[in-house]
Amino acid sequence: MKRLLRLTLEEKMILGYLPVMLVTVCIAAISLQGLQELDKINKNILKNDAVLIQFSNQMSDTLLAQEAYGRRFLILKSSEMKDMFWQRGKDFNDLITQVYELPEQKNIPIAQLASLHDEFEAIYRKQFSTINSKESIHPDSQLLRGNLDEILSLIKHIEDIARSNQQQKMQKFGNVSINIFRTTLMLSGLAVLLGLGAIAVVCRSLSQSIKKLKEATEIVSQGKFTHLTEVSSHDEFGQLAKAFNSMISRLGRLEELHIDSNPLTRLPGGVAIENVLKKRLESGEYLAFCMLDLDNFKSFNDRYGYAKGNEVIRTTAEVIREAVVNHGADDDFVGHIGGDDFALIVKNTNYKKICEAIIRKFDLKVLSFYKPEDKLRGYIEGVTRQGLKVRFPIMSISIAVVTNENVKNMNHIEIAEIAAELKEHAKSQQGSIYVVNRRGEKTDQTKRENVFIPKVIK
Repeated sequence: MKRLLRLTLEEKMILGYLPVMLVTVCIAAISLQGLQELDKINKNILKNDAVLIQFSNQMSDTLLAQEAYGRRFLILKSSEMKDMFWQRGKDFNDLITQVYELPEQKNIPIAQLASLHDEFEAIYRKQFSTINSKESIHPDSQLLRGNLDEILSLIKHIEDIARSNQQQKMQKFGNVSINIFRTTLMLSGLAVLLGLGAIAVVCRSLSQSIKKLKEATEIVSQGKFTHLTEVSSHDEFGQLAKAFNSMISRLGRLEELHIDSNPLTRLPGGVAIENVLKKRLESGEYLAFCMLDLDNFKSFNDRYGYAKGNEVIRTTAEVIREAVVNHGADDDFVGHIGGDDFALIVKNTNYKKICEAIIRKFDLKVLSFYKPEDKLRGYIEGVTRQGLKVRFPIMSISIAVVTNENVKNMNHIEIAEIAAELKEHAKSQQGSIYVVNRRGEKTDQTKRENVFIPKVIK
Protein backbone atom coordinates (compact mmCIF):
# COMPACT_ATOMS: atom_id res chain seq x y z
CA MET A 1 0.00 0.00 0.00
CA LYS A 2 2.87 2.39 0.76
CA ARG A 3 4.37 1.72 -2.64
CA LEU A 4 0.96 2.35 -4.16
CA LEU A 5 0.72 5.71 -2.39
CA ARG A 6 4.00 6.78 -3.97
CA LEU A 7 2.67 6.18 -7.47
CA THR A 8 1.26 9.05 -9.48
CA LEU A 9 -2.43 9.15 -10.29
CA GLU A 10 -1.67 8.31 -13.91
CA GLU A 11 0.33 5.24 -12.89
CA LYS A 12 -2.44 4.13 -10.55
CA MET A 13 -5.09 4.47 -13.25
CA ILE A 14 -2.93 2.56 -15.73
CA LEU A 15 -2.39 -0.16 -13.16
CA GLY A 16 -6.15 -0.36 -12.54
CA TYR A 17 -7.11 -0.51 -16.20
CA LEU A 18 -4.25 -2.72 -17.41
CA PRO A 19 -6.26 -6.00 -17.17
CA VAL A 20 -9.19 -4.35 -18.93
CA MET A 21 -6.90 -3.04 -21.65
CA LEU A 22 -5.37 -6.49 -22.26
CA VAL A 23 -8.75 -8.20 -22.50
CA THR A 24 -10.02 -5.37 -24.72
CA VAL A 25 -7.14 -5.97 -27.13
CA CYS A 26 -8.12 -9.66 -27.29
CA ILE A 27 -11.75 -8.71 -27.93
CA ALA A 28 -10.71 -6.32 -30.66
CA ALA A 29 -8.50 -8.95 -32.35
CA ILE A 30 -11.21 -11.63 -32.27
CA SER A 31 -13.88 -9.20 -33.41
CA LEU A 32 -11.69 -7.96 -36.24
CA GLN A 33 -11.04 -11.50 -37.46
CA GLY A 34 -14.76 -12.30 -37.29
CA LEU A 35 -15.74 -9.10 -39.06
CA GLN A 36 -13.28 -9.85 -41.84
CA GLU A 37 -14.90 -13.25 -42.31
CA LEU A 38 -18.38 -11.70 -42.27
CA ASP A 39 -17.27 -9.13 -44.81
CA LYS A 40 -15.90 -11.87 -47.05
CA ILE A 41 -19.22 -13.79 -46.89
CA ASN A 42 -21.23 -10.64 -47.52
CA LYS A 43 -19.12 -9.64 -50.52
CA ASN A 44 -19.42 -13.18 -51.92
CA ILE A 45 -23.21 -13.00 -51.68
CA LEU A 46 -23.40 -9.58 -53.28
CA LYS A 47 -20.87 -10.21 -56.05
CA ASN A 48 -21.91 -13.75 -56.93
CA ASP A 49 -25.24 -15.15 -55.70
CA ALA A 50 -27.27 -11.93 -55.81
CA VAL A 51 -25.84 -11.09 -59.24
CA LEU A 52 -26.58 -14.63 -60.54
CA ILE A 53 -30.20 -14.36 -59.38
CA GLN A 54 -30.49 -11.01 -61.12
CA PHE A 55 -28.94 -12.41 -64.33
CA SER A 56 -31.35 -15.39 -64.21
CA ASN A 57 -34.36 -13.08 -64.10
CA GLN A 58 -32.94 -10.98 -66.92
CA MET A 59 -32.21 -14.03 -69.05
CA SER A 60 -35.80 -15.29 -68.63
CA ASP A 61 -37.21 -11.91 -69.62
CA THR A 62 -34.79 -11.57 -72.57
CA LEU A 63 -35.51 -15.08 -73.86
CA LEU A 64 -39.29 -14.59 -73.73
CA ALA A 65 -38.94 -11.25 -75.49
CA GLN A 66 -36.76 -12.83 -78.18
CA GLU A 67 -39.28 -15.63 -78.72
CA ALA A 68 -42.13 -13.11 -79.01
CA TYR A 69 -40.24 -11.05 -81.65
CA GLY A 70 -39.51 -14.25 -83.59
CA ARG A 71 -43.16 -15.26 -83.78
CA ARG A 72 -44.20 -11.74 -84.76
CA PHE A 73 -41.69 -11.75 -87.60
CA LEU A 74 -43.00 -15.06 -88.93
CA ILE A 75 -46.52 -13.68 -88.87
CA LEU A 76 -45.98 -10.04 -89.86
CA LYS A 77 -42.78 -10.52 -91.88
CA SER A 78 -41.50 -7.21 -90.46
CA SER A 79 -37.76 -6.66 -90.72
CA GLU A 80 -37.95 -4.59 -87.55
CA MET A 81 -39.22 -7.63 -85.63
CA LYS A 82 -36.36 -9.71 -87.04
CA ASP A 83 -33.78 -7.12 -85.93
CA MET A 84 -35.32 -7.05 -82.46
CA PHE A 85 -35.18 -10.87 -82.37
CA TRP A 86 -31.43 -10.93 -83.04
CA GLN A 87 -30.83 -7.99 -80.66
CA ARG A 88 -32.49 -9.90 -77.83
CA GLY A 89 -30.37 -12.93 -78.75
CA LYS A 90 -27.24 -10.79 -78.46
CA ASP A 91 -28.45 -9.50 -75.06
CA PHE A 92 -28.99 -13.10 -73.90
CA ASN A 93 -25.48 -14.09 -74.96
CA ASP A 94 -24.04 -11.04 -73.16
CA LEU A 95 -25.74 -12.20 -69.97
CA ILE A 96 -24.23 -15.68 -70.43
CA THR A 97 -20.80 -14.09 -70.85
CA GLN A 98 -21.27 -12.11 -67.61
CA VAL A 99 -22.25 -15.31 -65.80
CA TYR A 100 -18.99 -16.88 -67.04
CA GLU A 101 -17.09 -13.99 -65.40
CA LEU A 102 -18.63 -14.51 -61.94
CA PRO A 103 -16.18 -15.62 -59.18
CA GLU A 104 -18.03 -18.89 -58.53
CA GLN A 105 -19.27 -21.02 -61.46
CA LYS A 106 -19.25 -24.40 -59.75
CA ASN A 107 -22.47 -26.39 -60.26
CA ILE A 108 -23.78 -23.77 -62.72
CA PRO A 109 -24.71 -25.44 -66.11
CA ILE A 110 -23.98 -22.30 -68.06
CA ALA A 111 -22.44 -24.19 -71.02
CA GLN A 112 -25.58 -26.27 -71.36
CA LEU A 113 -27.65 -23.11 -71.26
CA ALA A 114 -25.58 -21.55 -74.04
CA SER A 115 -25.95 -24.70 -76.14
CA LEU A 116 -29.75 -24.78 -75.73
CA HIS A 117 -29.99 -21.13 -76.67
CA ASP A 118 -27.96 -21.79 -79.81
CA GLU A 119 -30.45 -24.58 -80.73
CA PHE A 120 -33.30 -22.12 -80.07
CA GLU A 121 -31.85 -19.57 -82.48
CA ALA A 122 -31.04 -22.30 -85.04
CA ILE A 123 -34.72 -23.33 -85.15
CA TYR A 124 -35.79 -19.74 -85.82
CA ARG A 125 -32.97 -19.19 -88.31
CA LYS A 126 -34.25 -22.15 -90.31
CA GLN A 127 -37.74 -20.69 -90.25
CA PHE A 128 -36.44 -17.23 -91.24
CA SER A 129 -34.57 -18.70 -94.25
CA THR A 130 -37.80 -20.00 -95.82
CA ILE A 131 -39.77 -16.81 -95.22
CA ASN A 132 -39.71 -15.87 -98.94
CA SER A 133 -41.21 -19.23 -99.99
CA LYS A 134 -44.61 -19.12 -101.65
CA GLU A 135 -45.87 -21.73 -99.27
CA SER A 136 -47.25 -20.67 -95.96
CA ILE A 137 -44.66 -21.31 -93.26
CA HIS A 138 -45.71 -22.19 -89.79
CA PRO A 139 -43.19 -22.52 -86.99
CA ASP A 140 -42.82 -25.91 -85.38
CA SER A 141 -44.65 -24.95 -82.22
CA GLN A 142 -44.02 -28.21 -80.41
CA LEU A 143 -40.27 -28.13 -81.09
CA LEU A 144 -39.99 -24.47 -80.15
CA ARG A 145 -42.11 -24.89 -77.04
CA GLY A 146 -40.03 -27.87 -75.90
CA ASN A 147 -36.77 -26.03 -76.47
CA LEU A 148 -38.08 -22.87 -74.79
CA ASP A 149 -39.36 -24.75 -71.76
CA GLU A 150 -36.05 -26.57 -71.43
CA ILE A 151 -34.11 -23.28 -71.46
CA LEU A 152 -36.49 -21.65 -68.96
CA SER A 153 -36.29 -24.72 -66.73
CA LEU A 154 -32.50 -24.61 -66.84
CA ILE A 155 -32.51 -20.87 -66.00
CA LYS A 156 -34.84 -21.63 -63.08
CA HIS A 157 -32.42 -24.35 -61.96
CA ILE A 158 -29.52 -21.89 -62.06
CA GLU A 159 -31.56 -19.40 -60.02
CA ASP A 160 -32.38 -22.13 -57.47
CA ILE A 161 -28.69 -22.95 -57.16
CA ALA A 162 -27.90 -19.27 -56.56
CA ARG A 163 -30.63 -18.96 -53.95
CA SER A 164 -29.51 -22.13 -52.21
CA ASN A 165 -25.92 -20.91 -52.11
CA GLN A 166 -27.11 -17.55 -50.82
CA GLN A 167 -29.14 -19.22 -48.06
CA GLN A 168 -26.18 -21.37 -47.00
CA LYS A 169 -23.89 -18.33 -46.83
CA MET A 170 -26.47 -16.38 -44.87
CA GLN A 171 -26.67 -19.28 -42.42
CA LYS A 172 -22.89 -19.25 -42.13
CA PHE A 173 -23.01 -15.46 -41.69
CA GLY A 174 -25.41 -15.86 -38.78
CA ASN A 175 -23.33 -18.60 -37.13
CA VAL A 176 -20.16 -16.49 -37.34
CA SER A 177 -22.03 -13.49 -35.89
CA ILE A 178 -23.31 -15.57 -32.96
CA ASN A 179 -19.81 -16.94 -32.28
CA ILE A 180 -18.35 -13.42 -32.30
CA PHE A 181 -21.09 -12.22 -29.95
CA ARG A 182 -20.60 -15.10 -27.52
CA THR A 183 -16.82 -14.72 -27.47
CA THR A 184 -17.05 -10.95 -27.04
CA LEU A 185 -19.62 -11.32 -24.27
CA MET A 186 -17.48 -13.83 -22.40
CA LEU A 187 -14.32 -11.75 -22.69
CA SER A 188 -16.21 -8.57 -21.74
CA GLY A 189 -17.47 -10.26 -18.59
CA LEU A 190 -13.93 -11.32 -17.79
CA ALA A 191 -12.71 -7.77 -18.42
CA VAL A 192 -15.37 -6.36 -16.11
CA LEU A 193 -14.42 -8.76 -13.31
CA LEU A 194 -10.70 -8.07 -13.66
CA GLY A 195 -11.31 -4.34 -13.96
CA LEU A 196 -13.52 -4.21 -10.88
CA GLY A 197 -10.94 -6.09 -8.85
CA ALA A 198 -8.05 -3.90 -9.98
CA ILE A 199 -9.97 -0.65 -9.62
CA ALA A 200 -11.15 -1.65 -6.15
CA VAL A 201 -7.53 -1.96 -5.08
CA VAL A 202 -6.55 1.37 -6.63
CA CYS A 203 -9.61 3.20 -5.32
CA ARG A 204 -8.75 2.30 -1.77
CA SER A 205 -5.68 4.52 -2.08
CA LEU A 206 -7.67 7.35 -3.64
CA SER A 207 -10.87 7.35 -1.61
CA GLN A 208 -9.33 8.88 1.49
CA SER A 209 -7.83 11.79 -0.46
CA ILE A 210 -11.11 12.38 -2.30
CA LYS A 211 -13.06 12.24 0.96
CA LYS A 212 -10.83 14.85 2.58
CA LEU A 213 -11.03 17.13 -0.44
CA LYS A 214 -14.82 16.74 -0.55
CA GLU A 215 -15.13 17.63 3.13
CA ALA A 216 -12.89 20.65 2.62
CA THR A 217 -14.95 21.75 -0.39
CA GLU A 218 -18.18 21.54 1.60
CA ILE A 219 -16.66 23.59 4.41
CA VAL A 220 -15.33 26.21 1.98
CA SER A 221 -18.71 26.36 0.21
CA GLN A 222 -20.15 27.56 3.52
CA GLY A 223 -17.77 30.53 3.43
CA LYS A 224 -15.22 29.19 5.92
CA PHE A 225 -11.93 30.07 4.27
CA THR A 226 -9.71 29.14 7.24
CA HIS A 227 -10.06 25.36 6.86
CA LEU A 228 -7.07 23.58 5.29
CA THR A 229 -7.03 19.96 4.17
CA GLU A 230 -4.23 17.43 4.62
CA VAL A 231 -3.62 14.68 2.08
CA SER A 232 -0.77 12.24 2.78
CA SER A 233 -0.37 10.83 -0.73
CA HIS A 234 2.31 12.13 -3.06
CA ASP A 235 0.27 11.84 -6.23
CA GLU A 236 -1.76 14.50 -8.03
CA PHE A 237 -4.29 14.50 -5.20
CA GLY A 238 -1.54 15.57 -2.84
CA GLN A 239 -0.58 18.36 -5.25
CA LEU A 240 -4.26 19.25 -5.63
CA ALA A 241 -4.63 19.51 -1.88
CA LYS A 242 -1.71 21.97 -1.73
CA ALA A 243 -3.19 24.02 -4.55
CA PHE A 244 -6.60 23.80 -2.87
CA ASN A 245 -5.20 25.17 0.39
CA SER A 246 -3.52 28.00 -1.51
CA MET A 247 -6.80 28.73 -3.27
CA ILE A 248 -8.67 28.81 0.06
CA SER A 249 -6.26 31.37 1.44
CA ARG A 250 -6.56 33.42 -1.72
CA LEU A 251 -10.36 33.20 -1.65
CA GLY A 252 -10.37 34.42 1.91
CA ARG A 253 -8.40 37.48 0.88
CA LEU A 254 -10.54 38.04 -2.21
CA GLU A 255 -13.76 37.74 -0.22
CA GLU A 256 -12.52 40.35 2.19
CA LEU A 257 -11.33 42.49 -0.70
CA HIS A 258 -14.42 42.27 -2.91
CA ILE A 259 -17.20 41.85 -0.41
CA ASP A 260 -18.43 45.35 -1.20
CA SER A 261 -17.42 45.53 -4.88
CA ASN A 262 -19.08 48.25 -6.92
CA PRO A 263 -21.65 46.66 -9.30
CA LEU A 264 -20.88 49.16 -12.09
CA THR A 265 -17.07 48.80 -12.28
CA ARG A 266 -16.56 45.54 -10.30
CA LEU A 267 -13.88 47.33 -8.31
CA PRO A 268 -13.51 46.88 -4.52
CA GLY A 269 -15.52 49.34 -2.46
CA GLY A 270 -14.97 51.42 0.64
CA VAL A 271 -14.58 48.58 3.16
CA ALA A 272 -11.92 46.86 1.07
CA ILE A 273 -10.11 50.15 0.46
CA GLU A 274 -9.99 50.86 4.19
CA ASN A 275 -8.79 47.32 5.06
CA VAL A 276 -6.04 47.29 2.43
CA LEU A 277 -4.81 50.76 3.44
CA LYS A 278 -4.82 49.78 7.10
CA LYS A 279 -2.87 46.54 6.55
CA ARG A 280 -0.25 48.17 4.36
CA LEU A 281 0.31 50.99 6.82
CA GLU A 282 0.65 48.48 9.66
CA SER A 283 3.27 46.59 7.67
CA GLY A 284 5.38 49.75 7.48
CA GLU A 285 5.17 49.89 3.69
CA TYR A 286 5.85 53.22 2.00
CA LEU A 287 2.86 54.06 -0.14
CA ALA A 288 0.85 56.77 -1.83
CA PHE A 289 -2.88 56.97 -1.24
CA CYS A 290 -4.68 58.66 -4.15
CA MET A 291 -8.28 59.85 -4.06
CA LEU A 292 -9.79 60.64 -7.48
CA ASP A 293 -12.93 62.62 -8.24
CA LEU A 294 -14.54 63.86 -11.48
CA ASP A 295 -15.25 67.59 -11.79
CA ASN A 296 -18.58 68.74 -13.32
CA PHE A 297 -19.85 65.16 -13.46
CA LYS A 298 -23.26 66.05 -12.00
CA SER A 299 -23.92 68.67 -14.66
CA PHE A 300 -22.93 66.17 -17.37
CA ASN A 301 -25.23 63.57 -15.82
CA ASP A 302 -28.13 66.06 -15.73
CA ARG A 303 -27.58 67.00 -19.37
CA TYR A 304 -26.88 63.59 -20.97
CA GLY A 305 -28.64 61.20 -18.58
CA TYR A 306 -27.55 58.52 -16.14
CA ALA A 307 -26.76 55.97 -18.89
CA LYS A 308 -24.09 58.23 -20.37
CA GLY A 309 -22.92 59.00 -16.85
CA ASN A 310 -22.46 55.27 -16.20
CA GLU A 311 -20.38 55.01 -19.36
CA VAL A 312 -18.14 57.80 -18.11
CA ILE A 313 -17.71 56.00 -14.77
CA ARG A 314 -16.81 52.71 -16.48
CA THR A 315 -14.40 54.45 -18.86
CA THR A 316 -12.75 56.25 -15.93
CA ALA A 317 -12.28 52.91 -14.16
CA GLU A 318 -10.67 51.47 -17.30
CA VAL A 319 -8.35 54.48 -17.60
CA ILE A 320 -7.27 54.11 -13.96
CA ARG A 321 -6.70 50.36 -14.25
CA GLU A 322 -4.69 50.79 -17.46
CA ALA A 323 -2.47 53.46 -15.90
CA VAL A 324 -1.77 51.27 -12.86
CA VAL A 325 -0.97 48.25 -15.06
CA ASN A 326 1.40 50.26 -17.29
CA HIS A 327 3.14 52.32 -14.61
CA GLY A 328 2.49 50.62 -11.27
CA ALA A 329 3.47 47.48 -9.40
CA ASP A 330 1.73 44.10 -9.41
CA ASP A 331 0.22 44.60 -5.96
CA ASP A 332 -1.03 48.15 -6.53
CA PHE A 333 -4.68 48.48 -5.49
CA VAL A 334 -7.56 50.14 -7.38
CA GLY A 335 -10.87 50.80 -5.58
CA HIS A 336 -14.19 52.49 -6.31
CA ILE A 337 -15.54 54.45 -3.36
CA GLY A 338 -18.81 55.11 -5.14
CA GLY A 339 -20.30 57.42 -7.75
CA ASP A 340 -17.46 59.30 -9.45
CA ASP A 341 -15.00 58.79 -6.55
CA PHE A 342 -12.10 56.32 -6.87
CA ALA A 343 -9.10 55.42 -4.73
CA LEU A 344 -5.60 54.10 -5.44
CA ILE A 345 -3.01 52.57 -3.10
CA VAL A 346 0.32 52.42 -4.97
CA LYS A 347 4.04 52.50 -4.34
CA ASN A 348 5.11 56.00 -3.32
CA THR A 349 7.67 55.96 -6.16
CA ASN A 350 5.05 55.33 -8.86
CA TYR A 351 2.26 57.81 -8.15
CA LYS A 352 3.59 60.56 -10.42
CA LYS A 353 3.62 58.47 -13.60
CA ILE A 354 0.27 56.91 -12.70
CA CYS A 355 -1.44 60.25 -12.03
CA GLU A 356 -0.02 61.84 -15.16
CA ALA A 357 -1.11 58.88 -17.29
CA ILE A 358 -4.62 58.98 -15.81
CA ILE A 359 -5.01 62.71 -16.49
CA ARG A 360 -3.75 62.53 -20.07
CA LYS A 361 -5.87 59.51 -20.99
CA PHE A 362 -8.97 60.83 -19.24
CA ASP A 363 -8.76 64.24 -20.90
CA LEU A 364 -8.54 62.51 -24.28
CA LYS A 365 -11.38 60.08 -23.73
CA VAL A 366 -13.85 62.35 -21.96
CA LEU A 367 -14.30 64.50 -25.07
CA SER A 368 -15.92 61.58 -26.91
CA PHE A 369 -18.90 61.69 -24.55
CA TYR A 370 -19.88 65.27 -25.51
CA LYS A 371 -21.88 66.40 -28.49
CA PRO A 372 -19.85 68.26 -31.15
CA GLU A 373 -21.38 71.63 -30.30
CA ASP A 374 -20.65 71.24 -26.56
CA LYS A 375 -17.13 70.02 -27.26
CA LEU A 376 -16.52 72.98 -29.60
CA ARG A 377 -17.74 75.50 -27.00
CA GLY A 378 -15.77 73.81 -24.24
CA TYR A 379 -18.73 73.82 -21.84
CA ILE A 380 -22.36 72.86 -21.45
CA GLU A 381 -25.15 75.18 -20.36
CA GLY A 382 -27.44 74.51 -17.43
CA VAL A 383 -30.07 76.28 -15.40
CA THR A 384 -30.05 76.70 -11.63
CA ARG A 385 -33.12 76.33 -9.43
CA GLN A 386 -33.45 80.10 -9.56
CA GLY A 387 -33.66 79.98 -13.36
CA LEU A 388 -30.19 81.41 -13.95
CA LYS A 389 -28.15 80.07 -16.85
CA VAL A 390 -24.73 78.75 -15.90
CA ARG A 391 -21.84 77.24 -17.82
CA PHE A 392 -20.21 74.00 -16.77
CA PRO A 393 -16.77 73.25 -18.27
CA ILE A 394 -15.84 69.94 -19.85
CA MET A 395 -15.33 67.29 -17.19
CA SER A 396 -11.89 67.00 -15.64
CA ILE A 397 -10.37 64.78 -12.97
CA SER A 398 -8.90 65.87 -9.65
CA ILE A 399 -6.47 63.62 -7.78
CA ALA A 400 -5.42 64.04 -4.15
CA VAL A 401 -2.20 62.19 -3.25
CA VAL A 402 -1.02 61.52 0.32
CA THR A 403 2.29 59.72 0.99
CA ASN A 404 3.71 58.36 4.24
CA GLU A 405 7.38 58.43 3.27
CA ASN A 406 8.24 61.06 5.93
CA VAL A 407 5.95 59.75 8.71
CA LYS A 408 6.13 56.40 10.50
CA ASN A 409 2.90 56.31 12.47
CA MET A 410 0.31 57.74 10.12
CA ASN A 411 -2.93 55.73 10.35
CA HIS A 412 -5.55 55.08 7.67
CA ILE A 413 -8.09 57.51 9.15
CA GLU A 414 -5.59 60.35 9.14
CA ILE A 415 -4.56 59.67 5.56
CA ALA A 416 -8.21 59.57 4.42
CA GLU A 417 -8.93 62.92 6.13
CA ILE A 418 -5.92 64.59 4.53
CA ALA A 419 -6.85 63.16 1.14
CA ALA A 420 -10.40 64.51 1.44
CA GLU A 421 -9.06 67.96 2.28
CA LEU A 422 -6.61 67.85 -0.64
CA LYS A 423 -9.36 66.72 -2.99
CA GLU A 424 -11.41 69.83 -2.20
CA HIS A 425 -8.34 71.93 -2.88
CA ALA A 426 -7.74 70.13 -6.20
CA LYS A 427 -11.37 70.59 -7.28
CA SER A 428 -11.06 74.30 -6.71
CA GLN A 429 -8.39 74.39 -9.43
CA GLN A 430 -9.23 74.59 -13.11
CA GLY A 431 -8.74 71.51 -15.30
CA SER A 432 -7.38 68.07 -14.46
CA ILE A 433 -4.78 68.15 -11.72
CA TYR A 434 -3.16 66.06 -9.03
CA VAL A 435 -2.23 67.56 -5.68
CA VAL A 436 0.44 65.94 -3.46
CA ASN A 437 0.70 66.30 0.30
CA ARG A 438 3.97 65.46 2.06
CA ARG A 439 3.79 65.59 5.82
CA GLY A 440 6.94 66.10 7.90
CA GLU A 441 7.63 63.91 10.89
CA LYS A 442 8.26 66.82 13.31
CA THR A 443 5.54 69.17 12.21
CA ASP A 444 1.83 69.16 11.65
CA GLN A 445 2.13 71.55 8.74
CA THR A 446 1.48 70.19 5.28
CA LYS A 447 3.41 70.94 2.15
CA ARG A 448 1.30 70.88 -1.00
CA GLU A 449 2.73 70.14 -4.39
CA ASN A 450 0.25 71.07 -7.12
CA VAL A 451 0.82 69.55 -10.54
CA PHE A 452 -1.41 70.66 -13.40
CA ILE A 453 -1.54 68.85 -16.72
CA PRO A 454 -3.50 70.77 -19.37
CA LYS A 455 -6.36 69.11 -21.28
CA VAL A 456 -5.79 67.93 -24.80
CA ILE A 457 -8.63 69.36 -26.88
CA LYS A 458 -9.41 68.14 -30.39
